[in-house]
Amino acid sequence: MNDENPNTLGLIQALFTPKAVALVGASADVSKNNSRPQRFLRRHGYGGRILPINPRHREIFGETAYPDLRSAPGPIDHAFIMVPAAAVPEVVAQCCALKIPVATIFSAGFAELGEDGLRRQREMVAMARASGVRLLGPNCMGLINVRGRTALSVNAVLERETLRQGPLSVISQSGSTLGTLISRAQARGLGFSKLVSVGNECDLAVGELAELLADDAETGAILLFLETFRDAERLALAARRAYVAGKPVIAYKLGRSDVGRRAAASHTGAMVGADELASAFFRAHGIMRVDMLESLFELPQLVMGRKPPAGRRVAVLTGTGGAAAMVADRLGVLRAEVVAPPPALIEKLQNDDLPINDAPITDIPMGRSESGAYTAILSALLGSDHCDAVVAVIGSSSQNPETLVERVFKAGGRDRKPLAVFLAPRADDGLLALQERGIAGFRTPESCADAVNAFLNWRVPVLQESPAAAELEQADALAATAQAGANLNEYEACTLFAALGIPQAQSRIVADAAQCSAIVIEFPVAVKLLSPDIAHKTEAEMVELDVSSGANLRAAVQRMLNRARERLPQARIDGVLVQRMERGLAEVIVGYRRDPEVGPIVMLGAGGVTAEIKRSYCVRLAPVGLATAMEMIEEVPELAILRGFRNLPRGDCTALARAIRAMSLLACLKNRVVNEAEINPLIVKGEGGGVIAVDGLVVCA
Repeated sequence: MNDENPNTLGLIQALFTPKAVALVGASADVSKNNSRPQRFLRRHGYGGRILPINPRHREIFGETAYPDLRSAPGPIDHAFIMVPAAAVPEVVAQCCALKIPVATIFSAGFAELGEDGLRRQREMVAMARASGVRLLGPNCMGLINVRGRTALSVNAVLERETLRQGPLSVISQSGSTLGTLISRAQARGLGFSKLVSVGNECDLAVGELAELLADDAETGAILLFLETFRDAERLALAARRAYVAGKPVIAYKLGRSDVGRRAAASHTGAMVGADELASAFFRAHGIMRVDMLESLFELPQLVMGRKPPAGRRVAVLTGTGGAAAMVADRLGVLRAEVVAPPPALIEKLQNDDLPINDAPITDIPMGRSESGAYTAILSALLGSDHCDAVVAVIGSSSQNPETLVERVFKAGGRDRKPLAVFLAPRADDGLLALQERGIAGFRTPESCADAVNAFLNWRVPVLQESPAAAELEQADALAATAQAGANLNEYEACTLFAALGIPQAQSRIVADAAQCSAIVIEFPVAVKLLSPDIAHKTEAEMVELDVSSGANLRAAVQRMLNRARERLPQARIDGVLVQRMERGLAEVIVGYRRDPEVGPIVMLGAGGVTAEIKRSYCVRLAPVGLATAMEMIEEVPELAILRGFRNLPRGDCTALARAIRAMSLLACLKNRVVNEAEINPLIVKGEGGGVIAVDGLVVCA
């Protein structure tokens, strides 16, 4: 592991390979959870000192017991705490006094119970940090170092399973899931290096643990089972570190929580959910995401030792059509591109007396898979540059491991291109044979498609945009004048956007109808109430469009003010905005939000009053560069109209990309943190015509 930082090295040793472990609250009753760590440590070959701590016993399972930590012979590397929550702080205090480097807290009853528990947890962490003691948990089931024979956990699976060594390391926010993964994966011949349950993550959290595993020579892939993000910034750094080290990071994330989003003022906050934000986070930092638990441990074999693909193209070969169709259909739903073999490959195979057609699924007729035909065609697909991965579907022959290995392994296996093998019947021996030879085998069509899609969506970690200070100078100055916790009115918001480089529609502010005669704007115009307290003016009936004359303008302004005084007496009114009507090829919404879990994001979608109805959008972490902004434009289906769909006039996608980038730069402001911002709509004109912001919202922290 990392040998550069002595503090890190000490933490790693105390955490994963402790020479002496104190089990505080150990029990002699085998029916109790508190007896498990001691029994599991010995059962799985731990060779260090075990110190049971229990004032009611002098000996537990043959080991001398001690009344408290102070009485136990030192030095102690790791304390595993299993006493009731009320007694935990005192035990942590003893760890601090004795300079025990790490304490894992199994006990529950802290932050998961609410504010009082959170307060006690924070006090305990502050005490530990002041003494240099690191805490894992509370409310966690411990950790396992398979190679180091340290099964410091209460997970019941350790009662039955013999741990198999391998390259997979797991960090889980669910303690019981460790047992699920161990039992399911080991049955498939997959082995583990290290597994950690993090519980409440009061101190040691997913991100820091992932950093340790990125430097671990015994870890080949890092698997994450997540329910939420508690230290997203550090996890991002860890994932990038793992990528550089050639260790894929794969995540399975639960949760559709809207925490922090219910009070969103913008359409962006209402539209973009936790799941989309999680996917944006994973994509930006080179983390593959799977949707099925089984894929979490099946995918590593497909991707270890590889880099992200150039495209999203997959070839499918089969000798059993129905099973292949299940995989291909699922890949299609996931928007992967199942591609047919190119004419040159078809011709080459024809010349070798291996006829195939140009269908997306290469289906070898029954009886022709013998005599090396399947292997030869698979080898040709693996060697072709028309696809980025290959799925091989095998029927009844997969129940004969020798035949299976001969067909797949002789084709080049994983040496040339990612190869996923789906075995249609139940073929446990076949899956094990593939695993032993380093070939990714899949038990179900769904997990096969899920894993292949995760690989095809894998991206190199994004380089963060670093704007020049001068580029943000004016916007920073404007943001500094904003009132904390308040919305800017529309004119102020658009002025801030203009400072970032997003043009705004010609506008004037009037206090009453009499001032209308002094403004000079080409008709028709839009008339809008100007108030920072009304985020969605259309819904509040505070917008009138296509006002076509001076007389109509004065009447519209008066109606607007009368309506506001009648319906919104508490709202702050800054006047009425008179704005030139703008037309273009499309209306889009460009939004920004500082998310409480993943940080700042930028969103692009189909805009206008139906933005929340259509919900067609894409999301990236902010800030973004122009290349990423152009990717976003390509990703939104409704914006095909801007890309010259069916020879329609092309929109100014370059100007739109610049506007997306400019909006994302709100993440870089120094003088005032912007929580939310939005332009809806942003009018996109024809190629070379630019974009115009006609409505804006900014909420400052």
